Amino acid sequence: MSTTVQHHPLQLRMAYGVCRHITRSAAKNFYYGFLVLPRRKRNALSAVYAFMRHADDLSDDPTIPVRERRAMLNKFLEDYHRVAAGAQTDDPVFMALRDSRQRCESPLELLDTLVAGTGMDLEEGNQHEFSGDAENPVVAYKTFAELYEYCYHVASVVGLICIRIFGYRDPAAEPLAEHVGVAFQLTNILRDVKEDAAMGRVYLPQEDLDRFGITPQELATGANPQKLRPLFELEAQRAKDFYKSAESLIPLIDNESQGALWTMVKIYSRLLDTIELRDYDVFRERVRVPTMEKLKILCSGVVRRLT
Repeated sequence: MSTTVQHHPLQLRMAYGVCRHITRSAAKNFYYGFLVLPRRKRNALSAVYAFMRHADDLSDDPTIPVRERRAMLNKFLEDYHRVAAGAQTDDPVFMALRDSRQRCESPLELLDTLVAGTGMDLEEGNQHEFSGDAENPVVAYKTFAELYEYCYHVASVVGLICIRIFGYRDPAAEPLAEHVGVAFQLTNILRDVKEDAAMGRVYLPQEDLDRFGITPQELATGANPQKLRPLFELEAQRAKDFYKSAESLIPLIDNESQGALWTMVKIYSRLLDTIELRDYDVFRERVRVPTMEKLKILCSGVVRRLT
């Protein structure tokens, strides 16, 4: 149960400044959407992103044994629960996130689900635990339904938190935000196939690999991109279908936030378009949307907010 806590204005200013710095440094695509928001909402989203980034870093650090990472994630969440309940803290991310949650009344359970999602790769004794390497990567999910559940935890939950910060009244916004989050995560998975396989991880479902006669080792090497193309095309089409939910979602959130969401969706869908234009070859170099193109999208997002 969270408790309303009064914060010193200078402490809050410093805390939000730290969160904005983390976001600006790490959120290479989402940050452009943040810039379209009023300052109070930009601060709140930055606090959420900084919290998520810390959890991701704890989960993904290969220098720390898996068991220790699980323990660190659990302690991280327990520490935040104490702060949310009113405990004193010097952690600027916890401080900013507590303040932003008090302002937008975001349920604590969503943050719990988010941290649980970042730890799904570390779960012991089930199909999610990765024990492969670059030569023998492990497939985590047997079916797309299982992959969808993962995408919900690590991305859709972020979307559900975001729309609470954006502001909305119609509950129909919630399943739409869930779908947009899945679209974002599927785009990430396609872009990062090479990097994930190098860490022994394959997120694409086993049923889809079987359908096209593809082995995890082929995803690791990328030696035959044309053979992989039908698999990547299938996942890209799924992402495109989920992106369609954004068309219905944007009108349901507060007017002052619509430009920000439009900017995020536009940049991420452009990333997917770029993958498609490269004939799904994500192995030669990391796929990115050029900075100038993102700036043009940002300008259009600002115009949408002002009109």
